[in-house]
Amino acid sequence: MRKPIIAGNWKMHKTVGEAIDFVTSLQKELEGWERTEVVVAPSFTALASVAERLRGGRIALAAQDVCWEEEGAYTGEVSPLMLRDVGCQYVIIGHSERRAYFGESDETVNKKVKAALSHDLNPIICVGESLEEREHGDTFRVVEGQVKEDLRGVDAEAARNMVIAYEPVWAIGTGKTASPGQAQEVQSFIRGLLSDMFSPALAEVIRIQYGGSVKPDNIDELMAQPDIDGALVGGASLEVGSFARIVRVERG
Repeated sequence: MRKPIIAGNWKMHKTVGEAIDFVTSLQKELEGWERTEVVVAPSFTALASVAERLRGGRIALAAQDVCWEEEGAYTGEVSPLMLRDVGCQYVIIGHSERRAYFGESDETVNKKVKAALSHDLNPIICVGESLEEREHGDTFRVVEGQVKEDLRGVDAEAARNMVIAYEPVWAIGTGKTASPGQAQEVQSFIRGLLSDMFSPALAEVIRIQYGGSVKPDNIDELMAQPDIDGALVGGASLEVGSFARIVRVERG
């Protein structure tokens, strides 16, 4: 059975001190809890300090983005080599906010995914449709295009280390959440795509998260779905009690 993975994407929140306080409290809240893999994704400025606080524990560290190059003249970018050096195990790639505000394309997502995997970073690859695309009946076409382009040329053996996050853009930061049935329908579709692209056996191993206004009061219903293997949590990951409640969900 796939082990659930809950990741907290802090986006542009928390100073270094606030980040350390948060993970210190979270470690106490989750002491002894082993049923869920837990990941936190602070801003770049807090990665080193949070990594030090998490050292030797069960909570994993993620970055919120990565450059596809190892080094070079890329002002403002952070390479996969640097993320590994600072202690990251995961990296979020292709989040809808990166796509919408900073010009992230499927081409750059694909380059970043390959770079992450080549440096032993586990990518959390975000895909999802806009409200307009859903209303026009284009959800499956859009998601299929993203999955195929984002994973183009990815080695099957390396692919088992990635996580897919289905994040309907219309549900991110809006308070709207895809119904458990809507999320399951798309995530089952994604698993089918992975089966066709790689193999049925590999598709059963790869974890698929749901993201989009995940909260303590909807996580149970979401996690009761067979193809929802966890959540990529935004706003609800900024408060220890809220995030700990989501982490402690029992798989349906």
